[in-house]
This record gives sequence, structure tokens and C-alpha cells, in this order.
Amino acid sequence: MSATLTHIHGPVVHPGDPTYKDEVTGFNLAALHTPDLVIGATGAEDIVTALRWASATNTPVTVQATGHGANFPIENGLLINTARMTDVKTDKETCTATIAAGAKWRHVLETCTPHGLATLNGSSTDAGVVGYTLGGGLPVLGRTYGYAADKVRSFEVVTPDGTLHHTDRDTEPDLFWALRGGKGNVGVVTSLVTELLPLQRVLGGGIYCAGEDAEPLLSTWANWTQDLPPEMNSTFSMLRLPPFPEIPEPFRGGFWARVCLAWTGDTEAGEKLLTPLREAAPVVIDTVEEMDYAAVDRIYLDPQDPLPARESCTLLRELTPQAVDAFLDQAGPAAGAGDYPLLMVEIRHMGGALARPADVEDAVCARDAEYLLEAVGVLAAPPMAEAVEQATRALNTAMAPHGTGRTMVNLHGTPGDDTDRARAWTPEVYDRLRRTKSTYDPKNLLRYGHTVTPAV
Repeated sequence: MSATLTHIHGPVVHPGDPTYKDEVTGFNLAALHTPDLVIGATGAEDIVTALRWASATNTPVTVQATGHGANFPIENGLLINTARMTDVKTDKETCTATIAAGAKWRHVLETCTPHGLATLNGSSTDAGVVGYTLGGGLPVLGRTYGYAADKVRSFEVVTPDGTLHHTDRDTEPDLFWALRGGKGNVGVVTSLVTELLPLQRVLGGGIYCAGEDAEPLLSTWANWTQDLPPEMNSTFSMLRLPPFPEIPEPFRGGFWARVCLAWTGDTEAGEKLLTPLREAAPVVIDTVEEMDYAAVDRIYLDPQDPLPARESCTLLRELTPQAVDAFLDQAGPAAGAGDYPLLMVEIRHMGGALARPADVEDAVCARDAEYLLEAVGVLAAPPMAEAVEQATRALNTAMAPHGTGRTMVNLHGTPGDDTDRARAWTPEVYDRLRRTKSTYDPKNLLRYGHTVTPAV
């Protein structure tokens, strides 16, 4: 082992080493990884060497950049940490960016927004580009532009046998297909090339009402979303924020009903569209403003510091009055303010470009959903962890009659058995993903996290 891994340029870290904890700890502190070995990759060569060693020794492998999606604690095996690989190159002529494996969306924004270009990032630009995109990538501007996976031009990826591949729509198309929405099932991505958006400013922010006014705001929002142009992207949220100093005033310790939005059209037209929401209930805080896209984190105000979290999601086919009532019964004011265990429960409006097929077929399977339900709880202590689990289960059970039966892989939460994992894809896509995995990872070395087993 040591003879082979001496060719690694980055650190090779074992349990008990002084840097071990830093290497294995990601953003989600609920997943406490304990691998047998960590490789701090500095480039594609390190990943090739690590995977060749893993294949020769039959060692299971996982990858982590930022750890935002770390819902599954890794025990034993090899962890490849790509956090050092943060290079980003923006080509303003082709409106594309070449992004290394460990780069965050904010790294990309730093290079592209000076050229009037934007990205298809999610609600936090602290998240890693590659892991987010492999799971499909649900952007803040999804209704306008589609999924992040839809915009990828090519990947550089190392398969578990240690072979470096270039893949695009014409080169190894099955591999290209599986990497866009199939999560980390077929290889370790070293970099990707993606399209950028010719967009400099958006109208964005949040309309906050007291949590007790959730019913009129949610009912109005549900009706409002029935007939919206795709330039409008929005999410309804119930927030029960703890009194932590990391949370800025005046949001700290508050119980809020909120609508977040991002509008890419004419600012005056967007402001007019918001009138029904601002009249639905007394508005306590209104942060909606025209902003440079570089300030996109101000829309959702996601946490920037690591925390132990449990998340889940359910894709919804409708948001009828019955669905609204079921949601409010579980997560609205009747569930309590400070004692309800879920930090955030939200419904995102889908449709628009999110419903359109990709120009090049990929493995994203949420195009038939009209809404997405997501819940997040903080696991501060063992009793709270059980309360979060019970509340999450009750919420998803109540909303199941309005759902498609599926989830999105990035927001699925802790993966269960094969049946549970399969809910992130249609049966046809799940079967194809298993067949593709049997081609590129027949020994199932990439078995941690939300992965599938190879087809026999």
C-alpha cells in the first residue's frame, strides 16, 4: 500500500493522525465519517492513483468535497477528499466554466459575475458544484433555466478501475448520461465543463410574515403559482429559527412564514406580480430587491456554518387545498412554534424549464413534479434526533397522497434499503443506472451514500 500511495501528491491520512478529523468532517456534522484512510487529492493524478490502489485491494471508496450532502456516515474504506481542487476557469466567449472537483459555487461566481454571467447554483453558494450537479442540481433559477445537470457539456472522470475518461454527449454517452442525475455511482469526477447564463441582476429576496399567518400566505401562494411565467421562481417556507448568535437579527429565534423568490424578467413587472403575496397577510420583513447575481445567497439566507442536520424530500404532483391543509396540520402554527423539531419545512414551485426534457438525455427524474417538499431538522442531541425523525415521517406520510412517490437524490436524506434508494428515479432510469454501474463499477467499490447496486 505505502509503495503505491507514495505517488500521491496530497496528504495520506490515517485514523489518529492530527489532521484526520479535519479531513473527514464536512458541512453536515450529523455524518461522522470514520474511514480507514483519507487521500487529500490535489488533482486528477491523485484520484487515478487512489482508485487504482482501491481496485487492487478491493477497498470501498467514497468522495467528499464540502460535505453538504453527507447524510450517510462512512465507516472503513477510503475517503477521497477533493476540497483542495478548487480551480475555476471562465470562458466569457463561449459562456462556459471549467470547474474542478472541490470548487464551490461561490468560487465560480467570483470568476464569472465580473463578465455578466451567472450559474445554476442552489440556495447556498457554499455547496460544492460537482456533488450538487451529479444529483441533478435544483437551482434557484430552475423554473427559468432547468436543472444544473442539463447544462453540463463534459466531464473528466476516473472510474473505479483507475481509468481517466473524458465523456460528453458523443463520447461514452452512457457514462455521460449516468453522471447527470445518477449521483456518484459510476466514477469520481475530477472536473466538469458547464454552460453559464448571460444574466447580471435578478429581483430576489424574501417576504416574511409571522408564523401564525402561515395559512393565508400559503393559500395565496398556492393559488398564485398556478399561472406564473417561468421567469418567476419561488418557495414557501415555515421557519423555526433557534436563538443562536450565528443567525442574524431580526430573524434569530423567530417563527416565520416566508416566500423566497427570484425573478429574471423586468423588475417593475416582477414587483407587480408580488402584490398578492404582500397583501395576503401582514408583512413583517420584506427583503425583496434588485440585486447583482453575485449576492444570490441573500435570497434564501441558508446557514453558512456547519451543523448536524437531517433532511428529506417528497416530490408533489399537486398543491390542492387538501394538500395545503395537510401541510399546515403537520408543520403550520398548530404544530407549535419553538417546540416543533423541524428547523425548516418548505415547498418549492417546480414546473417551467424544470418540466422540459434535457437537450441531451440525462438521469434526472423530477420533471413531472409540480412542487417539491423539503424538511430539515437539526440533530442537537439524541432526544431531538428522535423527535426530528418522527416529525419528518409524519410530514411525509401526510403529504404522500399528493406526491409522485419519488424524491430527488440530493435532498433524499439518509438512504435506506434498495427500495428506498430507488425512489430517486423512475423504474426505467433506476434499471438503466444499475446496468451502467455494472459496466463502470462492477465490483461496487462506490457503495457509500445514495448509490445503487450493479445489475447482475
